[in-house]
Amino acid sequence: MKGETIGLSSRHTTVGDAPYWWRFYEELDRSRRWQGAMFDALGFGPLETPFRIAFRTPRVLLRAYHDSVDAAAPVVVIVPAPIKRPYIWDLAPSSSVVQRCRQAGLTVYMIEWTLPATGDRRLGLADYGERLILECLNAIKRRASAPIFLAAHSLGGTLAAIFAALHPGQVQGLVLIAAPLHFGPRVGVFGPLAAAVARVQLTGRIPDRVPGSFLSAISFLASPHTFGAARCADFARSLANPQALRTHLQVERWTLDEMPIPRQLFEEVVELLIRKDRFVRGTLEVAGRRVTPECLRVPLLCVADGRCRIVPPNAVVPFFQATRSSLKTLLWYEGDIGVSLQHVGPLVGRSAHRHLWPAILRWVHRAARQTVRARVTG
Repeated sequence: MKGETIGLSSRHTTVGDAPYWWRFYEELDRSRRWQGAMFDALGFGPLETPFRIAFRTPRVLLRAYHDSVDAAAPVVVIVPAPIKRPYIWDLAPSSSVVQRCRQAGLTVYMIEWTLPATGDRRLGLADYGERLILECLNAIKRRASAPIFLAAHSLGGTLAAIFAALHPGQVQGLVLIAAPLHFGPRVGVFGPLAAAVARVQLTGRIPDRVPGSFLSAISFLASPHTFGAARCADFARSLANPQALRTHLQVERWTLDEMPIPRQLFEEVVELLIRKDRFVRGTLEVAGRRVTPECLRVPLLCVADGRCRIVPPNAVVPFFQATRSSLKTLLWYEGDIGVSLQHVGPLVGRSAHRHLWPAILRWVHRAARQTVRARVTG
């Protein structure tokens, strides 16, 4: 394997010279942060809702979007994907899920994953899919007793689903938006993504922190259309609508805010979830405990998108069908112009905020009422 080229022209960029390879991506991360600062200077940075930090540990912050807690208001805890900054949920007032939830009378928190330190290479699914979420929920429960719902997108949804299956008594509902839950060679881009990683043959040479730019590069390699041509096409279609164009550019700015992830989390996601599909197959173990879709019994709402190549319906529906939730709903997102990546359209798209999110929030209130009635009668 030593001396095998990976695709850069320099004779030093080989698997056998892995430190140079990873330094390249670390430098690329810094370059992309500089590009993001240019977007900010042009006025396309995020316009986030004010928040306070309600809880913190070395690897997570818990944002609170309220000054005082309404004891009767259902609580929504947003679980973002750990590979990007979380403000895609709160991009601007017109495209903010945080704002929609607050306007619907919900108490809103959001988990913010912090940058892993060099010594955090052993943080994996047991930390991101259980321990850190549990610590945040325990902090919330010290302040409120209302029903708690997890709302999550993309890989954040995978982590939230694992948590809810491990701890069904900790949450009263789960909202999963374009979350990859079932994997296979013909299921979205994740199969080709894992194959791309295998072709690079980096086993045993991955650094403690996997650079965000590397994750973006292998994503593009897995699906050039999704991460390249489709974004250009969305830009062209957005030119006629200033609001759509602005959202497109804000999402493009967000794509530059990549975060490294710990080595173990990267390896477990690729090997256990993507390559072996252990969650849906019922063979996944987290912290020594088996976790399966059948373990999930809380109310469940999933959002799928028939046009999304990253998380197509067959990445969602098998998991949805396998759960034992007594109340479960599958909603469909129909797409938007001006979202750059179709995958984040359910969070920022105009039609999503006009049609999809009102339906999601009605479902949350319905599930919360059902939980309260069960507590009273129980």
